[in-house]
Amino acid sequence: MFSKKMILVCCLWMAVSACKTIQQGNLGVERKFGKQSQELLEPGLYFYNPVWTDILVLPLTTENLEVSMSLPSKEGLNIEAEMSILYRLKAEKVPSLLVEFGGHEFQQDEQRIVLNVLRSAAADVSANFLAKDMHSGKRSEIEEEILKRMREVLEEKGFMFSRVLLKSIKLPPGLYASIEEKLRAEQDAQRMEYVLQQERREAERRKVEAAGVRDSLTILSQGLNKEIIQLRSIEAFKELAKSPNAKVIITDGKAPLMIPDTR
Repeated sequence: MFSKKMILVCCLWMAVSACKTIQQGNLGVERKFGKQSQELLEPGLYFYNPVWTDILVLPLTTENLEVSMSLPSKEGLNIEAEMSILYRLKAEKVPSLLVEFGGHEFQQDEQRIVLNVLRSAAADVSANFLAKDMHSGKRSEIEEEILKRMREVLEEKGFMFSRVLLKSIKLPPGLYASIEEKLRAEQDAQRMEYVLQQERREAERRKVEAAGVRDSLTILSQGLNKEIIQLRSIEAFKELAKSPNAKVIITDGKAPLMIPDTR
């Protein structure tokens, strides 16, 4: 009875171990007697002989590798940074990756390979920038340069990188304070420049307004002479004379003067 149970258990173990399920988003590569097949196994259920055959499964989904590291700056400071890199494997390069880096070893060391290159590329790039650049608008430029270095080293081997992100930067306390002070000074200067521009516009407006008043007075003075003034005075007195109110007109024959009659 015991031997039958043992035989049954062994049969069940062999049946279970002789099948491999490749989930969606993964690819498999078969190895028989240590020789790797170049054929890629799509997601699905596969049966094989576990004695001389093995199926290695690698994910093709996008991986998010996060790491904390110390980056050197151009002035020789060490900047604590938290970085994240998004990458995935190229399906057509999976067989060559397994040949170059080994089978199970690659499955275990995939992120270590990416991380080593990331550390080297990030240090090389950050050494060309000042510490304040990592905390300013040049952060995206640093990210793009690191991404470029990563692609140069690993893309041909089968890694596809989509983004490198500088998630956080921790500057030395003294430097952080000086950067904040500089930013405040720049904001104050921009605010003062805005006020000065407003004052210049107002001064220009007043200048234009004064010029308009001056020109209109000049035109008016040039258009008025003694005869025109006398004519206008006579016309005005004629209009006033039509009023029913009593008036007294005093004149020397040249310029009449009208006095209302208050009686």
